[in-house]
Amino acid sequence: MTTEVRVPQLPESVADATLVTWHKKAGDPVNRDENLADLETDKVVLEVPAPVTGVLSALKKDAGSTVGSGELLAIIEESAVAAQPKSRRPEPAAAPAKPAPAKKEEAAAKLSPAVKRLVEENKLDTGDIAGSGRDGRITKGDVAHHLETGPIARPEGARVDQRVPMSRLRARIAERLVQAQTTQALLTTFNEVDMLAVSDLRARHKEAFEKRHGVRLGFMSFFVKACIEALRRYPVINASVEGNDIVYHEYYDIGVAVSTDRGLIVPILRDADRMSFADLEKAITGFAERARNGAITLEELTGGTFSITNGGVFGSLLSTPIVNAPQSAILGMHKIQQRPVAVGGQVLVRPMMYVALTYDHRIIDGREAVQFLVAVKEALEDPARLLLQV
Repeated sequence: MTTEVRVPQLPESVADATLVTWHKKAGDPVNRDENLADLETDKVVLEVPAPVTGVLSALKKDAGSTVGSGELLAIIEESAVAAQPKSRRPEPAAAPAKPAPAKKEEAAAKLSPAVKRLVEENKLDTGDIAGSGRDGRITKGDVAHHLETGPIARPEGARVDQRVPMSRLRARIAERLVQAQTTQALLTTFNEVDMLAVSDLRARHKEAFEKRHGVRLGFMSFFVKACIEALRRYPVINASVEGNDIVYHEYYDIGVAVSTDRGLIVPILRDADRMSFADLEKAITGFAERARNGAITLEELTGGTFSITNGGVFGSLLSTPIVNAPQSAILGMHKIQQRPVAVGGQVLVRPMMYVALTYDHRIIDGREAVQFLVAVKEALEDPARLLLQV
């Protein structure tokens, strides 16, 4: 009895997928629910599980193919036995290749002393140089032209270029970033935050927090809370543009950028204003783990009204993040660095962080962007504001 393996039903917003790789080949035994192949969409990687136990008798699509919902991928023989390769005598060794005709020697013999010296100095192959002289002879000008336009000569065994196609996710990231920069009037404003209060608060309560909630208390939850309070004051930062309309979102779906081997993705904290610090930390940790394991869902990556990205985990001191369209703003966090600052008339060393807000100047004025960033700064430098909402 045969069973067909077909592409799972793709979400409505996804037209097709790329068959990235097969984990089995024709003739291999497979178990029910074993992953046979990976399909990559614009945002996530989907697994194709085996519907039954048997032998994978035929593959109907090659790796790299573009497939749609319901397309036939493979055939499984439920009662078959894995085919064993027939033993055969080893193939005789290939005969050594015959030496190539002495074309290169003939070409080298026709070189003038000046051309020959230029060829030898640059380790060039005369067979790669088109001659424009009499009887096809190579001139000094031909060598100069080859050096200007031809490939760079490298010693034998040297490393060479490697060309690989973009993944669906990387191509989609590139498309969206270019789209954001060409359709929005992006501008970035900066400020710096004294992280001493938040750092002290974390140090005092991190053990009790982790013991009670089973998750570490990080900085991201403080930034999410601070941004939500600032978004309440300046709702246009939480808005988006649709045609000639400004859409003000009355909810706070905060995107948190997560780096993976496949590229940057932005899972969404739904109704983040209703979440506690523990809820936020659990959700963010879960996003990071599932994203790196390729198990995050398309629904978790869809939507969002405002985003936060943290380049500081990689050591970035300052950057200008790009808005995740159709959102209108994104906050960039950076590395915490001990720096001398003036505090109450004294120069003290404090843990400082630069923060950046990139925003769509079409609907957000500089005054609102700066005031938003100041509100985030004030909330982080005095975390009690987050509890009192002042």
